[in-house]
Amino acid sequence: MSEYKLFLQRIGLMGITQILVMLSTIILLPILTKNYSVSDYGIWVQVYVTLNLIPAIITLGLSFSMIRFLVSKKDKEEIQEGFYSITFMVLITGIITSILFFLFSGTIAEVLFNNNIMAAQILSLIIFLTALNSIYYNYFRTFQMMKIYSIFLVLQAYLTVLFVYYFAISGYSIAIAVMGILITQSITFCIALILIIRFIGFKIPKMKNIKVYLSLGLPTVFSTLSYWIVESSDRYIIGILLGTIFVGYYSPSYTLGNLILMLIFPFSVLLLPLLSKNYDENDMDNVRLFMKYSLKFFLGIAIPTAIGLSLLSKPIIQILSTPEIAANGYLVTPFVAISAILYGIYSIIINIIILKKKTMIIGFIWLFAAILNIIMNLALIPYYGILGSAIATLASYILSFILAIFYSSKHFKIDFDLLFIGKTMAASMIMSLIIIIFYPIGIINLLIVIGVCALVYIGVLILLKGFKKEEINFIKTLLK
Repeated sequence: MSEYKLFLQRIGLMGITQILVMLSTIILLPILTKNYSVSDYGIWVQVYVTLNLIPAIITLGLSFSMIRFLVSKKDKEEIQEGFYSITFMVLITGIITSILFFLFSGTIAEVLFNNNIMAAQILSLIIFLTALNSIYYNYFRTFQMMKIYSIFLVLQAYLTVLFVYYFAISGYSIAIAVMGILITQSITFCIALILIIRFIGFKIPKMKNIKVYLSLGLPTVFSTLSYWIVESSDRYIIGILLGTIFVGYYSPSYTLGNLILMLIFPFSVLLLPLLSKNYDENDMDNVRLFMKYSLKFFLGIAIPTAIGLSLLSKPIIQILSTPEIAANGYLVTPFVAISAILYGIYSIIINIIILKKKTMIIGFIWLFAAILNIIMNLALIPYYGILGSAIATLASYILSFILAIFYSSKHFKIDFDLLFIGKTMAASMIMSLIIIIFYPIGIINLLIVIGVCALVYIGVLILLKGFKKEEINFIKTLLK
């Protein structure tokens, strides 16, 4: 029971952490959109889209390998060998990639950053530090140092806000605002490295297990690239076909719909190390229980959140950015919100494939989804603009969701509580009537309606007995 209690506590910690991180994104939105042009904001979005891709490729999927192979290690020398072998590989790939990115920054700036060469050059340095920080942060995640992990995520988010705010109100260009990310990554890099050396010391690795690590990690690079195409390449395609101004219209609504991902973040961070430990100990009952409750708790919050964000998209974006951006982009949010729910379910059930060490399957899932995404974006954007891109995103996530269930169910029975999902939908529909009737304008009215909707949803779900008695007793036991 203590393991479940610890899991619930960590879910709470990660939930709070992700709320704070996502809140920083919301804080940044008006700072950028009210101090820079829509086109400049589009450049900022392209910077972040690139940071979602290149560092993930540089790490060669070794973050997954660290979690899968080092989570059960107790011997300090084994941990040193594994961690520094992974770090050395990422250091080499990071240096090579950053140099190439810097050398071709002119061409990259012409295609993606509205000819802002300085932003592209600064980005080449950020890419290198972000890749290394990814490995460092995953060290804390691997060894369940979740408080330290959380502190780094929050520190990184709000240092970025602080520096970007200063540069924005001081009248500096968008390229200098991007410099705020570089300064933040440099600070967190130094702190994380000092802490890790303090915990395990330093050792020059012999690289004796690197082939094993790469055999698990490299296939995930393929899936990461394909997933990035589904999740982020639409910003590139929109920028190329329509211009960075339309990226500026599209991104706030996309960000709003993607707030659903803050709900899956605790599970995506905590589940794999926990499931790996129980799976290695052949405790399949625990594996099933953690999977079951993760799906149920996620959907219980994600479904009403998606409906609420979809209905309130226009007034929220209008408050956070400008009426121009809200009017041009608010219809994107419902498509992205549904996509985020599907991805949340995927993120939980795909752990089955990782436990079975069949990561190549993940690559094929996202390859098919990526091909569909590119084809649909190229076909729909010229006719339907940014809404066509939103439709393409949803179609791709539907495909990846179906494929993930198909392959995962071959190895493990997935327990979907369809009755609970039905009750959740019913409670959400009743809640949505309040939004439709009292459609809020202004931040005070918006907050009041959101609060009332939350209370109504919880009340209706309780009346419908959404959670079984034994589940409620289980949670009460954990909270004692």
